[in-house]
Amino acid sequence: MDNSIYQNPLTTRYASREMAENFSDKKRIGLWRKLWIALAESEMELGLNITKEQVDELKAHADDINFDLAEQYEREVRHDVMAHVKAYGAQAPSAKPIIHLGATSCFVDCNSELIVISDAIKIIKSKLVNVIDKLARFADKYKELPTLGFTHLQPAQLTTVGKRATLWIQDLIMDYHSLVNLQDSFKLRGVKGTTGTQASFMELFSGDEDKVKELEKRVVKKLGYDRVYGVTGQTYPRKFDYNVLCVLSQIAQSAYKFSNDIRILQNMKEIEEPFEKSQIGSSAMAYKRNPMRCERIGSLSRYVISLPMNCAITAGTQWFERTLDDSANRRIVIAQAFLALDGVLNIYMNVADNLVVYDKVITKHIAAELPFMATENIMMECVKAGKDRQEVHERIRVLSMEAAANVKKEGKDNNLIALIQKDPFFEPVHGQLEKILDAKKFIGRAPSQVSEFIQSEVKPVLDENSGLLGLSGEVRV
Repeated sequence: MDNSIYQNPLTTRYASREMAENFSDKKRIGLWRKLWIALAESEMELGLNITKEQVDELKAHADDINFDLAEQYEREVRHDVMAHVKAYGAQAPSAKPIIHLGATSCFVDCNSELIVISDAIKIIKSKLVNVIDKLARFADKYKELPTLGFTHLQPAQLTTVGKRATLWIQDLIMDYHSLVNLQDSFKLRGVKGTTGTQASFMELFSGDEDKVKELEKRVVKKLGYDRVYGVTGQTYPRKFDYNVLCVLSQIAQSAYKFSNDIRILQNMKEIEEPFEKSQIGSSAMAYKRNPMRCERIGSLSRYVISLPMNCAITAGTQWFERTLDDSANRRIVIAQAFLALDGVLNIYMNVADNLVVYDKVITKHIAAELPFMATENIMMECVKAGKDRQEVHERIRVLSMEAAANVKKEGKDNNLIALIQKDPFFEPVHGQLEKILDAKKFIGRAPSQVSEFIQSEVKPVLDENSGLLGLSGEVRV
């Protein structure tokens, strides 16, 4: 690493090598050469004056890309595609006259970019389903463990640790379906010519429309695809980039929500992200266990969430058949969106697979709040024993205020149940308080909801992607 110049932390710290390689020049220019080979071979098959020897020479040099020579040419011609045409031609001199025949730069640019995006989506999908799998195991394990539910960040009715996890999973399931819809709508730009009219190919094939259409089909098939946009300008529709980044943003939103929940739970000492034996939480405060992983999820997610607007502006400012003000921008925004989200999912997998649950702390927190929540049940039992509902309500209200003052003003434990136990008025329920205060009586259908949700909505996704499961998340630094 050259430490004298800026290094992108997405590649040096956060994203996987797999994702970084996917957006590398080696991958991109390698696809350009595959596209030039597919074009030349298809033109040959359809009768143009191109020989098998020329195509074979192109194939022989498909992978040994002479980047240094291409860089020299680009400094001269100020055009990256033509620089690589010339560099490729230097390696395959017999084929030099027919490289890029009839094509515009966007033939290689757009089609290769789309393939790179498609491959990046596959990487994201594999990590997404692994996060879902790990959270589903966690949810099932803790589906019956009561915990305080919160609305407005204030204690509300009880839920379970597993049920809360299904909320995180449900967000990701929605994201998964958005990602699949994106894959299902995927198309290449195809072989469209300079402004999308295929005029140059009509000229090459002497006006034979059938051959021009067949050329596009063959080229796309050789690349492993079967669908193209019906019409384009010079580029594929830039709205597709916006759609892609919106889905990435959705996944980032879900990860951000999860990370915030875990950070709050870690503050409450109920659930923690993994903390390694030699890990340092603070340079000053040696006792601290900062939620570094979840903070990083939030930090990178915030960046991804901010990016769709960039692509929206690009899509909205394309003049007529295209302008070039999208090029430098897109080199940055699309790759970095995927690299950042890849980093998010790497950490998300790691955290989801290694969450630490402190059930005794959770039970302690329930004990501090459950007496208030149980007052309605206590009131109903008193009414069953013949008490006046309104009198019971008033008496509970008075004791609840006394208990609340004990907690807030004196800093002591919630003693509402002790007050009720001492009050002769509540004698009909004195022998039932332990039963009434069983936390599992306050979690409703939470355990069943977890099981049903996993069976009906999670399992089909995991079964469909069983071959992708088994990944683990690496936290590099």
